[in-house]
Amino acid sequence: MSDSNMAAEHVTTPPDDLEGYQPLRVNIISGKAPNRWLAKGWADFKRRPFFGIGYGLFFVLISYLTIAVLIWTELEWMLGPALAGAMLVGPILATGLYRESRRQAALAKGEAMPEYNRLNISQVALIGAVLMTMLLIWIRAAVIIYALFFGLTPFPGLWETITVLFLTPTGLTMLAVGSAVGGLFAAFVFAISAFSIPMLVDKDVDAFTAMGSSFVAVTRNFWPMVKWGAIISLLFGLGLATGLIGMIIIFPILGHATWHAYDEVFHNVSP
Repeated sequence: MSDSNMAAEHVTTPPDDLEGYQPLRVNIISGKAPNRWLAKGWADFKRRPFFGIGYGLFFVLISYLTIAVLIWTELEWMLGPALAGAMLVGPILATGLYRESRRQAALAKGEAMPEYNRLNISQVALIGAVLMTMLLIWIRAAVIIYALFFGLTPFPGLWETITVLFLTPTGLTMLAVGSAVGGLFAAFVFAISAFSIPMLVDKDVDAFTAMGSSFVAVTRNFWPMVKWGAIISLLFGLGLATGLIGMIIIFPILGHATWHAYDEVFHNVSP
């Protein structure tokens, strides 16, 4: 047998512990897909509005509680990073919305109801721990950036800080730098969390497999996922502008839409 044939045999024959291994396959989607996901999310919400509103209320109450604790403990300087981080860890709270969209999709196709998978709480908690760690790192980075521009001075207060940030050259420069650094954190966290929790709802996989699969799917569909991330950020900003009240509706719609994003990217993949 020639050396070339031996090399080919070595590559195509997996070791025993990898028998049955299949490489990850994802669908390549178009730039119009995020609009489709949002429309499907809205349709799911309209079918069971009170179910979705319950999740939206829960998210808003958790957010208000977090804000109250930060103000009560005189940590108002953490409000900005914490609210930005809420958008990143929100997928953990939307698990029930993914299940409901999964159920509705099966009904719409006339298929048998999907088997109820007992969610592996430990794997969800692991992803939650990773996301919270990234959030804490971002908050620490925000403190360092603030110190680089304003020195080791006491926090002047929420309204004074807002005035300095938006009405002074130093503040505007710090906002630009902070946004750039925060964008890097947000991009990474979005990549590992965009599809990981829906995958745990749908399949019996571990947290690192889910996060890795999500990262691959996002990078292979880079520009559509950039658009999807921008839509999420825009709607979240709209929710903040309403004092979080708008999140009662926005949160469940995004939760339902996220399931349809996962469904379209990972199901019925061509070999």
